[in-house]
Amino acid sequence: MPRDTVVPAGTPDGSAGPALVSGVAPRTAPISVIGLAGSSLDELDGPSHQALDDADLVVGGRRHLALYETWVSHRHEGGGAGSATRPATRPATEPITDDADDACRKIATAAANGARVCVLASGDPGFFGIVRALLRVVDRRSVDVRPAPSAISVAFARVGLPWDDATVVSAHGRPLADAVGAIRLARKAAVLTSPDSPPEAVGRALVAAHAAVDWVAVCSRLGHDDESVQEMDLTTLATGRFDPLSVVVLLGPGGRRIAGWGDGPGGKPLAWGLPEGAFGHRDGMVTKAEVRAIALGKLALPPTGVLWDVGAGSGSVAVECASLCPGLEVFAVEARSDDAQRISENAARHGVDVHVVVGIAPDACAGLPDPDRAFIGGGGMRALDATLERLRPDGRVVATFAAIDRATAAAERLGHLVQVHVDRARRLPDGGWRLAGENPVFVAWGPKDADVGDTGFDALTGNGRS
Repeated sequence: MPRDTVVPAGTPDGSAGPALVSGVAPRTAPISVIGLAGSSLDELDGPSHQALDDADLVVGGRRHLALYETWVSHRHEGGGAGSATRPATRPATEPITDDADDACRKIATAAANGARVCVLASGDPGFFGIVRALLRVVDRRSVDVRPAPSAISVAFARVGLPWDDATVVSAHGRPLADAVGAIRLARKAAVLTSPDSPPEAVGRALVAAHAAVDWVAVCSRLGHDDESVQEMDLTTLATGRFDPLSVVVLLGPGGRRIAGWGDGPGGKPLAWGLPEGAFGHRDGMVTKAEVRAIALGKLALPPTGVLWDVGAGSGSVAVECASLCPGLEVFAVEARSDDAQRISENAARHGVDVHVVVGIAPDACAGLPDPDRAFIGGGGMRALDATLERLRPDGRVVATFAAIDRATAAAERLGHLVQVHVDRARRLPDGGWRLAGENPVFVAWGPKDADVGDTGFDALTGNGRS
């Protein structure tokens, strides 16, 4: 947007915006944020050089400040661009360490005290850069951002691919699992890596999640003389060692989603109601496979949304839901800390993302986003009623019970109830078979008007409702 364009109050970041006014916005600001591409400041434009000349304080990473010192020394020798306008005094410098918020507070304080501040950053400072943190402490009208091409745009340019359809995430300052989870539905993705989450760590996380990736490129030191672009497969990414400050570009199999998990040529098989042995559990405290299969069917899982597994126990329902629909944000609520640990282990074992919340429902659900789907495996009527109050429009709840009185109470609320009784075959000593009954379980689902899956059958059989 041109700098003389009038914009409405407020910004998407929540920072202060100007009231609607007529006229032209000021062209100067006390804080200049300059994006760097390459290994020299000589390539910056005239206004950026002027901002550096005018600065009382220059802030940047140690690498950026080293480039600045080289540039100043070069100009002092008379060889740099615009050396005639070089200031008589050197500005102070301040390195940005791991705490960007602290650096932004110092920048804000200096600017408030009348200093002209110049911030040096890599690429486009507004793209996973310092601008977001800076706008938490200063008004955006006091910031003049002069971006260079982002590392992402340069990376895709180097490998010859468009990126308007790519999912881009950063592994800076966030759990690697969150970054990997954010790209699981992508067909094309890029990950900005960090010292804590280098490219090989991204590769290992994707392998552990059984992700399907056809092609990988690790783009390092972009714009520098020692720039490197390496193309490989996912196994090579996971087992190699790379510059931690890189961009990893990923393509899903044949243009399909990266979450097309599975080791076979057909990708991940569609299966649910996995055997109890597929999950770690405490003394058999796991929803039985046949009951779980029915519960999953009654949930009528959507491709995206929020799902709660309340009283999750082993987390078998949460894990299967996350596996069947990778676009779901799945929360498992469990009161016992040892069971909560098992849920995390089961999720990791199956290569899915499940957010584990340790606490007693419904209080433990207070901070969670409202659910589109919920499975109630424990917590009784109090947990069920609280979940129904939070359920989003067109949502659905499934609850299981061993006791008939609780099951019928749930049916009064939900409108649907079925008893599931399973006889499992057991081998006799003489080689024959016998049937051994499992404890019956009641499955309730609703709300009462939730008839997902019913209307289509009615239409096919001529029993449709007018």
